[in-house]
Amino acid sequence: MIGGVNLWDPTHVSFTVDLLTAFLLGIVHGVTPDEHTWPITFSYAVGGYSTARGLRAGLLFSLAFAIQAAFASELAFFGFTQWFTIAAFDNIVYVAVGIVMAAAGLFAMGRGVLPHLHLPGLRRSEEQTPAQPRELKWWMPAVHGFIAGWGIDAFSAIIYTTLAPAMPSAATGWMPGFVFGCGTLCVQAAAGAAFGAWAMRRGLPNEAIRTIALTTAARTLTWGGLAFAVFGVFGLAFPGAADIALKTPLRVHNLDTLGLPLLLLMVVVLGVGVTSFVSATQACRRRLLTEPAAMKP
Repeated sequence: MIGGVNLWDPTHVSFTVDLLTAFLLGIVHGVTPDEHTWPITFSYAVGGYSTARGLRAGLLFSLAFAIQAAFASELAFFGFTQWFTIAAFDNIVYVAVGIVMAAAGLFAMGRGVLPHLHLPGLRRSEEQTPAQPRELKWWMPAVHGFIAGWGIDAFSAIIYTTLAPAMPSAATGWMPGFVFGCGTLCVQAAAGAAFGAWAMRRGLPNEAIRTIALTTAARTLTWGGLAFAVFGVFGLAFPGAADIALKTPLRVHNLDTLGLPLLLLMVVVLGVGVTSFVSATQACRRRLLTEPAAMKP
């Protein structure tokens, strides 16, 4: 605890300290592995394939997240937390996020069926003609951010059960949620810019970079969405099993336990996202070697 700020088990101190605590919690939330933020930011930022568009994706997602948190914080001030803090509600959010992710992924691929997931050891038919990827709409990250924000974790539970109810009036009840979202925004916007810059620095022609980035985004969103939906259904059917986690000695929320949500994050970002990016890059390089005139800067 520093200056009254306790990020592990905060209590009401004062209006200023409470808001500072909420903002710092938002920063920690943005930094630590969180399945409600990182997979979505990664997908849309990579799909932007530029620093500016990656930054925009991170900003839009996080701003919508902050608006949702402000709204939920106001509800919490009035004592309505029982509506959205039950375990079943969180799993419903997983399903909703998964459906929206999958729909965005299919849109990006420009097709009505699941895009192929190319993993090491799997071969793709050379005769198959892939659908042309489509640019993701600018507003998609914002829709995702508002929906994903309803997911409950240790951070949001602190906002809604401790800090928001302690606000002095209804006029300020929304503030802990909003500044919490702003803290997350600071990290996720920077992450979006970094992912976008990473996507464009491949030493390849512009059209090849576009194809790689959009293909990666489409696969991550589609297969990640499927994973989210399955996890949500699993949580609804077997709530006890979905909550199984291993404790760690770290006194940092999202790192104090290792559970299925962290596994979900790893599967989506690393298992699907990074693997798809690498395989798509390799495929483009092979195509450039065999058809040097196919893609020009």
